[in-house]
Amino acid sequence: MSLDTPRSLRSAWWLSMILAAALSLGMPHAAAAATKAAKAHTHAAAVPEGGPSVGANGIPTFDTAARFAIVVDYNSGAVLLDKNADEHMPTASMSKIMTAYQVGLYLKAGKAKLDDVFPVSKEAWKTGGSKMFVPYPGEVKVADLLRGVMIQSGNDACIVLAEGLAGSTAAFVDQMNQTAKKLGLTNSHFADVDGLPDEGHYMSPRDLVMLSEHLIRDFPDIYKLASEREFTYNNIKQGNRNPLLYKGIGADGVKTGHTEEAGYGLVGSAVRNGRRIIIVIAGLSSMNGRTQEAERLMDWAFRSFDDVTVARKGTAIDQAPVWLGDKADVPVSTAEDAVMTVPRGTHGHVKVTAVYDGPAKAPIAVGDKIGELRVAVADGATADYPLVALAPVQKLGPVGRAAQGIAQYIWEKKR
Repeated sequence: MSLDTPRSLRSAWWLSMILAAALSLGMPHAAAAATKAAKAHTHAAAVPEGGPSVGANGIPTFDTAARFAIVVDYNSGAVLLDKNADEHMPTASMSKIMTAYQVGLYLKAGKAKLDDVFPVSKEAWKTGGSKMFVPYPGEVKVADLLRGVMIQSGNDACIVLAEGLAGSTAAFVDQMNQTAKKLGLTNSHFADVDGLPDEGHYMSPRDLVMLSEHLIRDFPDIYKLASEREFTYNNIKQGNRNPLLYKGIGADGVKTGHTEEAGYGLVGSAVRNGRRIIIVIAGLSSMNGRTQEAERLMDWAFRSFDDVTVARKGTAIDQAPVWLGDKADVPVSTAEDAVMTVPRGTHGHVKVTAVYDGPAKAPIAVGDKIGELRVAVADGATADYPLVALAPVQKLGPVGRAAQGIAQYIWEKKR
């Protein structure tokens, strides 16, 4: 055995703090463990009377009237409900989230400012559907146009922005499609900037969730416009079309949509006690049905599941063994907060295991990946989180490496 060949090592243990959390929060037997790295998909079972139920595996389910639906826990990435979530569907105005996101990219790059003014073309002014009622001829500030998109769902505002930023709606649409690829929206394609019906314009419910997550993280100032309940422009006052904003349930976005082809749809997001839920429903037959279904799904997600923080970024949870280093071990933590979403109201346990391919070889820098934290629950679902070094470790000199090699040889002989 050479001095540079580490001995394979795997260590496992129960973390007392996790067991304590399990007792206090009522950890389930059938937990829907999921992270952004490893998602546990939960599919709704058919229930004739509709609404919430419990599947054969003990995980809460919901039978929705929506043709397309997905419910995601933002903190953990857990998919709580999935109904045709990867199918292509007409988006109507819900795709204006991408229009707003693309504007955010221009602002971030310094290629536009909120107080810039763009001219209103005749095409923008005469466009149909929901409108901001931009003047023609006239000019409008970018800040007002963004409110026109996010609050009033103005098709005219989308066209003014696209023409002002990219020179034409066609060029702006090309940029939207390029951005979609960069964001990993594999079931999306855009043919216009406003979501009006077009055979080549579609997204999947899952892509709409991913896009909304990016808007929340990347451009929070634009996202917060979605929570404003009204906007007055050109002496015309219009209310936000998102019905969840008026329900007192913690909703702060995101976007509604409706065309004859798409039916009634909604991307909704709400926060309660630091926990965010994002839902997408589409293909409903009425505005009232959309409102009721969105409110029921949001309430179900918050009532039926809890978030449990298994480990926090920067907090040491183990000492990983080191090979040929000036220290025998190195403290490790998860690279990000490890959050699980679990059903409420049942009992069980969580097993947490640190997994290493072998002792970490020195030298080691802070942030180097050392192993993985594997979280397993009673229903067999697992989630893996990278473990990274919290401290540097220097490599031993020639004498130290020789001494450690002799010690290793003697230990092997005694086995």
